[in-house]
Amino acid sequence: MTKQTKPLLAITMGDPAGVGPEVILKASRHAEFYAACRPLVIGDVRILQRAAAWTNTTDLAIEAVTQPASAEYAPGRLCVLDLHNADPALIPPGQVKPEAGRAAVEYVFKACDMTMAGETEAVVTAPLNKEAMVLAGYHYAGHTELLTERTQAQKVSMLLVGPKLRVVHVSTHVSLEEAIRRVTRQRVEEVIELAQRSCQALGIQSPRIAVAGLNPHASEGGLFGNQEEREVAPAIQAARARGLNVSDPMPPDTVFLRAVNGEYDIVVAMYHDQGHIPMKLLAFDSGVNVSMGLPIIRTSVDHGTAFDIAGTGKAREESLLAAIDVAVQMVRAGIGRPSATS
Repeated sequence: MTKQTKPLLAITMGDPAGVGPEVILKASRHAEFYAACRPLVIGDVRILQRAAAWTNTTDLAIEAVTQPASAEYAPGRLCVLDLHNADPALIPPGQVKPEAGRAAVEYVFKACDMTMAGETEAVVTAPLNKEAMVLAGYHYAGHTELLTERTQAQKVSMLLVGPKLRVVHVSTHVSLEEAIRRVTRQRVEEVIELAQRSCQALGIQSPRIAVAGLNPHASEGGLFGNQEEREVAPAIQAARARGLNVSDPMPPDTVFLRAVNGEYDIVVAMYHDQGHIPMKLLAFDSGVNVSMGLPIIRTSVDHGTAFDIAGTGKAREESLLAAIDVAVQMVRAGIGRPSATS
């Protein structure tokens, strides 16, 4: 594979006080970090140099680049678009700081804008800290909401990808009360369509889509609620009319096991924890978060900033490597190209 055929990925450093810098440095030790893509880190060289001491990567050449498209991406060298916005003296590891929250958001903005402009082909994000982000004046619930606003996307949902399970959500970062309100025919139908597109982006052309019920036992014929009959089932019928292979509303306590056992390719979950709990149980270190519905490709580690171990070098890099792999798969499938790529 030549340099010209490898997609250029914008990898954000995440919160400078969290484990993002560490997992990026540790990932760079793996051959697959460079094998299928050109990894461009959007961050701060000073923070990465600090983290190198914690991760035994002090021999790595961490270099600021000004022309990412023509830079040399190779093992032993980490190319960084240096925003120089995170002073290590003001950002101790493992502490919530507005300076860190501001820097983390600026990395995401830059990566998003570059990918929207076709300068990079996908965004891969390390974790940011919501509290630090809010302290910096950015009132977003997370990456998905930030990127939705930045790209002016209309219908975005969170997709989780693990080695044995894929899950897409009707709602994510809202209260449980609000999540119930969001289970509408229109939204469920949109997310079923996103499930179809998600699988196709990952190489599954005719996916088998399972739909979890909202209520226990998928309401048991109306005994425990009526959302399944009133909102979910009509959405399923509409999707079937378009030729999609979609299950009836299924009991949430068994649908994920059936998917893991190979009966279904993806599960539509009704709310955040319904989908995240099985995914975190099965793939805590290897899960990937994908924002489906954006005009760009965005994948992410499926873990947080882990302030409790930041600065120790203990954070694991498997999720970042998996996020890069999924991003490359989606680039190859032609997903998310708002304009000509570099």
